[in-house]
Amino acid sequence: MSERAIGVFDSGVGGLTVLKEIRRLLPGEEIIYLGDTARVPYGTKSPATVTRYALEAAGFLDGIGVKALVVACNTASSFAVETLTQRYAIPVIGVIEPGARRAAALTRSRRVGVIGTEGTIKSGAYSRAIQALDPHISVYPAACPLFVPLAEEGWAEHPVARLTAEEYLEPLRQAQIDALVLGCTHYPLLKKTLAAVLGAGVELVDSAEETALQVAGILRTADLLRRSPAGPPRYFVTDVPTRFERVGGAFLGAPLEGGRQVEID
Repeated sequence: MSERAIGVFDSGVGGLTVLKEIRRLLPGEEIIYLGDTARVPYGTKSPATVTRYALEAAGFLDGIGVKALVVACNTASSFAVETLTQRYAIPVIGVIEPGARRAAALTRSRRVGVIGTEGTIKSGAYSRAIQALDPHISVYPAACPLFVPLAEEGWAEHPVARLTAEEYLEPLRQAQIDALVLGCTHYPLLKKTLAAVLGAGVELVDSAEETALQVAGILRTADLLRRSPAGPPRYFVTDVPTRFERVGGAFLGAPLEGGRQVEID
């Protein structure tokens, strides 16, 4: 079992930020990544549709044979982690709980902002997770849908991104938050812009980093760390891989090649 790969899935390329952090912490592990690029984005879909997509993605990875399933999508984590946990005997790790725990630990003023896609924000998943840890924390959510195309276009530090961030984040600045959860796996690419807009008094919580830490901890505790050398990650997508490889290379900071198109339904 320990020699199996870690399965990671997302609606598209954003989950590569999670894969990158897992590789940094666990360089000896094999990773299989699935991007449901034919049906991206998940953020505008209904909970029932997102859950169905997540079950199909998980079924594909489980069919290959993985030892853990990482839901590297905030929207899918919001709606489908409980269902996946009930369905599969292997560990299922979403991105909501790790980010929420880190934000609750960091905030001193008990004022936390959360930014994400429309679906993630409407779900209220981060607010529930943070307030379950500390009911005295006030959570200020904000949907920031334009951040995803800006990140994919390579405009994370473009003046347009700065203007967009100022517009989206002004209510959170007015709320005087001191921690901001990046509730979408695309958003770590905008860290410099977000930090510049919010100022030094606000801590940015990268759910990708926190999720990777949880994956590492779970595998160590369960004695599931790989003992033999692993090859490079394997990438599967549900649409032609051309754009995924081009944009994904920017997310990883290295060329991405060898994406294979598959059907998962």
